Amino acid sequence: MTVNDSYAQKSADDTIEIKRLFPGPIERVFSYLTDAEKRGKWLAGGDDIRTEPGQEFTLVFRHGTLSALGEKAPDQYKASDAPAGIRSRCTLDAITPPHSLTMSWGESFGDVSEVTFSLEKQGDKVLMTITHRKLTTPELMADVSGGWHAHLDIMVDVLEGKPARAFWANHTRLDTEYRKRLKAN
Repeated sequence: MTVNDSYAQKSADDTIEIKRLFPGPIERVFSYLTDAEKRGKWLAGGDDIRTEPGQEFTLVFRHGTLSALGEKAPDQYKASDAPAGIRSRCTLDAITPPHSLTMSWGESFGDVSEVTFSLEKQGDKVLMTITHRKLTTPELMADVSGGWHAHLDIMVDVLEGKPARAFWANHTRLDTEYRKRLKAN
């Protein structure tokens, strides 16, 4: 199994960690975190992220637009198909371009969690490690793990210049697998 096939791992009672390898350079990969237009191709659009800790910004999720396959969201995620998307208010906690970015973000369950993106050069590639903390329930941990996995699969496609795979079909498969792996049924 390669890093691009690996699953998120529970690294603490409230924390998951997932890794992916992307074509570099590191500045390019980092721009896909901070530039809203680029980020919108694999995760969520919204506001650009600048370099001032304390900055508040919005992520706007429109999952149905991540691939050209015209998928519909599963019933539990139908709000994702709304034209306005799903908005999440975030705060930039720390940033060291182009190596790391940490943000707090409000979950749909009402709890605020913390996400750190760490980038490390590996030859002509860049290893991204996402650490997502303050996941308060096993169900939320499984949901977040499947979401990150599906989003990062699309980011690999985008950065490798391939057509993006079907988000919802992949997410549904991953959600089932993470619920088994993390025993969140």
